[in-house]
Amino acid sequence: MGGWAIAVHGGAGVDPNLPLQRQEEAKQLLTRCLNLGISALRSNASAIDVVELVVRELETDPLFNSGRGSALTEKGTVEMEASIMDGPKRRCGAVSGLTTVKNPISLARLVMDKSPHSYLAFDGAEQFARQQGVELVDNDYFITPENVGMLKLAKEANAILFDYRIPTVGYETCGAGVESPLLMNGLPISVYAPETVGCVVVDGEGRCAAATSTGGLMNKMTGRIGDSPLIGSGTYACNICGVSCTGEGEAIIRGTLAREVAAVMEYKGLCLQEAVDFVIKHRLDEGKAGLIAVSNTGEVACGFNSNGMFRGCATEDGFMEVGIWDQ
Repeated sequence: MGGWAIAVHGGAGVDPNLPLQRQEEAKQLLTRCLNLGISALRSNASAIDVVELVVRELETDPLFNSGRGSALTEKGTVEMEASIMDGPKRRCGAVSGLTTVKNPISLARLVMDKSPHSYLAFDGAEQFARQQGVELVDNDYFITPENVGMLKLAKEANAILFDYRIPTVGYETCGAGVESPLLMNGLPISVYAPETVGCVVVDGEGRCAAATSTGGLMNKMTGRIGDSPLIGSGTYACNICGVSCTGEGEAIIRGTLAREVAAVMEYKGLCLQEAVDFVIKHRLDEGKAGLIAVSNTGEVACGFNSNGMFRGCATEDGFMEVGIWDQ
């Protein structure tokens, strides 16, 4: 065993003109979450407990697109989704369409631990949350003034806004002003930076786990489900690795991106970073995305083909890094 390792992300696809203050705030949050996970791992917490703990922290802070601070649907509401997976026996839990659950990742954990199912959505997931006694809040809790402004911009542009963190003043200098928008399933969108959150961990026993949580796309159609709650696409963990993805959900779904990392390790004999690089290069077609991963031997890796990815990682031997831009 190579010891424990942890990685976190706050989304792939970062506008190159993102204000420096916002960049610093993101780095501080990632550092705080890493330290939270490191402390738990040093106390011999299991990988599955650590990924839930860290993602709960990310959901509580409105900086990224999960929990409080989630992107808004076309109706101005929040619909959240999350998934979690425990590598040793490939147990998993996922939820979609949440509107009142304060911490979606913990409800996903309860689906895994306390239900006979792997995935619950919308009214059924909300009913299960009430039965389990999880903390519920009004939908307004998740909505921030910043996101209300970004939804307005998206509606004026008649587009899905990927980078909903573009400043409302001077946004014409950011990605929203691109002349040749990206395409999603052949349809134009404006800019790219979903800012999903995730965490992957291998603990001191070599057990891997992964967790991912998001509010989805700004101005998305109500009922839209992305890659984050889909096991094998946005989240995957098995006995050799744990993976959490972020980016263009439809492309990640088509490429079953998270599972592909494990597959090329198993079938091609690649090491973790080689597997990550292979998948980013060969499994996204024209999509933009990123991912973080750990292996059961204590390796940690990340990869992305977008402008950047909010990310951080640490290992038991003292290595720690937080970054946004090129690897």
